[in-house]
Amino acid sequence: MKALLNRLINQESISSEEAKNVLVNISNGKYNQSQIASFLTVYMMRSITIDELRGFRDALLELCIPVNLEDYNSIDLCGTGGDGKDTFNISTLSSFVTAGAGVHVTKHGNYGVSSACGSSNVMEHLGIKFTNDIGFLKRSMDEAGICVLHAPLFHPAMKNVAPIRKELGVKTFFNMLGPMVNPAFPKNQMVGVFNLELLRLYGYLYQESEKNYAVVHALDGYDEISLTGKTKVISNNSEALFGPEDLGLNKVEQTEIFGGNTVPQAAELFTKIINGNGTEAHNNVVCANAGLAIATVKQISHMEGFELAKASLLNGKAKASLDKLIELSRS
Repeated sequence: MKALLNRLINQESISSEEAKNVLVNISNGKYNQSQIASFLTVYMMRSITIDELRGFRDALLELCIPVNLEDYNSIDLCGTGGDGKDTFNISTLSSFVTAGAGVHVTKHGNYGVSSACGSSNVMEHLGIKFTNDIGFLKRSMDEAGICVLHAPLFHPAMKNVAPIRKELGVKTFFNMLGPMVNPAFPKNQMVGVFNLELLRLYGYLYQESEKNYAVVHALDGYDEISLTGKTKVISNNSEALFGPEDLGLNKVEQTEIFGGNTVPQAAELFTKIINGNGTEAHNNVVCANAGLAIATVKQISHMEGFELAKASLLNGKAKASLDKLIELSRS
């Protein structure tokens, strides 16, 4: 590790194979906490290369506990986090809206590290059970249209990193990796990333895959479609700038999509929105994201996906999906 750290500190890059081996060695407990923390810190101070990101991704996918849900043609809606914006749980709400629209979702998530409330925090607060039991996950897909894949249950290799990430409390390259390492290997993916550089890297890596994908970054910093301005979108077939006006919507102010400072606050807002009592800004942001996910799977226009998302949210189908998942969790 010492030689590797010196190379990285000197702004040298490492190969995909070296990156992969580092994560395998971390999972096998070959490095102490100071070495791991230093390794994470280096990547907060220098850019990651496509070869490094590919190697880290391949290691986590190889080390994960896979779950076979390929019959569902599912999508994962997941943001990298790390944008420092503390929005409400847009991708998680969008996941239930997408499920309510009849598109299966394999939602990969974790507790918040660099934000007040991650996907897993709010879902746990609402009473959703985390498990890697395939029977429960399939039942969730069949009856609720969505299952939750809580990352620590599928990535035991990262148990040596989790406490260090929590203590650091800032984004690391694991934020970059989260959306790429869904243990269900979904055929479709909608990802939000925290900067344009990562948008480009994701675009390259997904081009190498057989996924249907949409990668988004709002130019004012959000790792999702925020409707606060323009969003860059890279998909299988195109690279475009998207604006609220493309869906006939008004621009949203940043204060309108703030999510609160605590898990209970975030869960209260989540419940309000999914019950159909959100503001116009809340509803539009959720449906813009869910609409792109729906469009990615169904191969329809974003506008058509947006209309399906609105129907799911405002007609109670998204809420029914959430209620069913909570009910299954209690049984």
